Amino acid sequence: MPTKSQTDLLKKVREIQIVSRKVVDELLGGEYKSVFKGRGMEFDEVREYMPGDEVRTIDWNVTARTGKPFVKRFIEEREQALFFLVDMSASGSFGSTGQSKNEVAAELCGILAFSAIKNNDKVGLIIFTDEIELFVPPDKGQLHVLHIIRAILGFEPKHTGTRIACALDYLGKMVKKKCVTFLISDFQDADYDPSLKLAAIHYDLIAITITDPRELELPNAGLVELADAETGEQILVDTASAAARNTFRMAAKARSLETKAALTRLNIDQIDVRTDRDYMRDLIRFFRTRERRQTL
Repeated sequence: MPTKSQTDLLKKVREIQIVSRKVVDELLGGEYKSVFKGRGMEFDEVREYMPGDEVRTIDWNVTARTGKPFVKRFIEEREQALFFLVDMSASGSFGSTGQSKNEVAAELCGILAFSAIKNNDKVGLIIFTDEIELFVPPDKGQLHVLHIIRAILGFEPKHTGTRIACALDYLGKMVKKKCVTFLISDFQDADYDPSLKLAAIHYDLIAITITDPRELELPNAGLVELADAETGEQILVDTASAAARNTFRMAAKARSLETKAALTRLNIDQIDVRTDRDYMRDLIRFFRTRERRQTL
């Protein structure tokens, strides 16, 4: 018989499944297909030439053999792989608004994964901290997507730190073909620019930054002991001090701007998600902005 924690996990997976499928059917199904196109065009068949057909598509070998003009017909090679690189370091378990960053990551993966399989794409997963903790090879189907959601929600990492470069380098070793890659993290890390640059060349890389409001601004709550979830370092802060709150706010803003600048410099699309607001607005804005850009 399942334990309470297992029952809660299955219930959460089911909730994500229901919401994700609804969102895909109503909002993102067509958006996903138009934004993430297949790898190119593949040959399908030859058929007799019809008025209006492009002359450049004539198959001269078949035409010469039959004595009638035939054209080659091509279809989009739709199938591709979608990979999630999910940061499960200790800072991801933080949440001040009812949801942790890891829970939001699982929901985002669910929505994007159901969009992918609806378009016959495969979905894979890499969970990382300062080490690679889990690799799920790309596959299709609803059961596979549910497995990925369950893996993220129920995962218990062995390490606490973050090494984004480690995840990107591992992706480069394991996945040789171009694929769509969502890097989902709070980006509380450094020295990943070279790996980010290389990955952006080989893959269609999109960064999703997940932030909790308490990481951006401290409340006025008197003396508060702050702890770094990844290093264990603790510090006592007088949050009643406007100067202390402002110092914290400015440092958080500087980190955010540094991350944004690094991604912009490498032409990597970024989706900013917060635990205290509806992330669907951010997702839809990304899809529509990217679609407009591709049609220019």
